[in-house]
Amino acid sequence: MKFTKFHALGNDFLIVDQDEVALFEEPGALAHRLCERHTGVGADGILLVAVKDRARGEANFRIFNADGSEAEISGNGLRCAAAYLYSQQKIDAPLVRFHTAAGERVCELVRRTEDGFLMKIDLGVPRFASADIPFDDGAVHDRIVDYPLMINAKTYPVTVVSIGNPHCDVFIDRFPGRFEWHELGREIESHPFFPRRTNIEFIRVRGRNEIEVLFWERGVGETLSSGSGAAAAAVAAMIKGLVDRTVTIKTEMGSLLVEWPSDTARVSQTGPAEFAFVGSFLFK
Repeated sequence: MKFTKFHALGNDFLIVDQDEVALFEEPGALAHRLCERHTGVGADGILLVAVKDRARGEANFRIFNADGSEAEISGNGLRCAAAYLYSQQKIDAPLVRFHTAAGERVCELVRRTEDGFLMKIDLGVPRFASADIPFDDGAVHDRIVDYPLMINAKTYPVTVVSIGNPHCDVFIDRFPGRFEWHELGREIESHPFFPRRTNIEFIRVRGRNEIEVLFWERGVGETLSSGSGAAAAAVAAMIKGLVDRTVTIKTEMGSLLVEWPSDTARVSQTGPAEFAFVGSFLFK
């Protein structure tokens, strides 16, 4: 089976033609097998892409995490999938319209760069109601801001957002040691208040137009960046009044730009997607 590897600021994906996967094995099992970094190829997830209309730029998009679970959407994954389609000349349109489990998402090629592509993606209108995330503590919430979440006998004020997938945002003055935030990320991911588990962002505000974020992704663990996570972190900071409506998100490997003009507007994000390599996986 042929695959192409792309990454977005270190968040790496194996991109496979959706029709080809059907010839081998169930996608979740395939993702678990290929993403293993010691016995497989190694990645944070696999993207299944199928072009439906070359002229209109329409394509199906599915994402499976490294643990084999299927996610609704991925901001970095969308940029990587669009970059793959452009690099392989599989579409002729100036925009890629992806059909995802979270709805249609549009990706625009801003420009080609020395290392790959700069892409602008539409991530939809954020949702905040507990039923939409989902978040279930037995009560109904229109918004969940600075909620006192209990983890190992300690309370953490968290802000919860959906960018088509669930996110729990923790604001901190300084980043803790890796062991500490890994443990906290693992506990929050599987907290019973999140029936579909959740992604977690640890956020340090650096100014009105910049935040720094560490990412713990549902079904993956630590990732060097996250597109939807960066958007969720920016939106959470905005609704708390900590930053302006255009903000730069600093990750371990570079920056993303998130724009959210108003509470009823759609979130957009601009960032890179870079080619890593192509390969073939031999099934035994």
